[in-house]
Amino acid sequence: MNEHTYTIAQNVLSWTKVHGIKIIVVFFLALLTVRIAGKLITRLVRKVISRDSFISEEEEKKREDTIINILNKLTHILVWFGFLFFFLQEVGIPIAPLLTGAGIIGMAVGFGAQSLVRDFITGLFIVTENQFRIGDVVCIGGHCGVVEDMTLRITKIRELDGTIHFIPNSEIRIASNKSKDFSKVDITIGVGYGTDIDHLEQVINRVGDKLKEHPEFGMFIIEAPHFLHIEDFADSAINVRILGTVYPKKQYLIAGELKRQLKDAFEKEGIEIPYPIRTVFLHKEK
Repeated sequence: MNEHTYTIAQNVLSWTKVHGIKIIVVFFLALLTVRIAGKLITRLVRKVISRDSFISEEEEKKREDTIINILNKLTHILVWFGFLFFFLQEVGIPIAPLLTGAGIIGMAVGFGAQSLVRDFITGLFIVTENQFRIGDVVCIGGHCGVVEDMTLRITKIRELDGTIHFIPNSEIRIASNKSKDFSKVDITIGVGYGTDIDHLEQVINRVGDKLKEHPEFGMFIIEAPHFLHIEDFADSAINVRILGTVYPKKQYLIAGELKRQLKDAFEKEGIEIPYPIRTVFLHKEK
């Protein structure tokens, strides 16, 4: 080993002893900070959010998980940006010119970044107002699905067919939440014009009460499905409306089972479920 190479090796070793060890120590401190902050955030949010504010523990947990997810991501960004600046300083890259340059660039692209600022502001209002949470079923801009993830900038919803949509929060004008606090079983069934409506009401209410006592489905029902009113006089049927209250996202399960039990009950009680009949007249030319 010549003298020049030996000098380089000595310099590298000396730098590693001073700066390299610092970088490694600060890196592990950053990891530790992220983990500790994550646990503290989780405990704090679980404690601050009042259980009395929600209809069930599941609803409470969804909001808590959403807030925890957003705060954890913000913590990661702050900690790792801090580590990046420390690393650049240790390797000899001056931070001040970078910050100055970033400020100039920031002013240059400020007008183009207005939508990003709107994303963050809208996202902040969505979270603080508890408009929807991760796990909710929502409709946004014509797309309906489950909220899989959300940050202050973007909301991700996945449709039933698996399609996932990435929606900037500033683009959200109207968000329809189908699973906040509770959901409704709302179905319309057509019966024949010869049906005794009083008898029909009794049968529907009896099936709804029976479903509420069911060991498998009753736990999801808040208010038993019941006869509401006559909705419409259609061409071949009287349409009646049935309404019930269930826990969030259980309306599809309960509605499907309710229809199955109603069909069985209608068959036993002789209640007709009509279907359109079309009569075709054939004209035979002489």
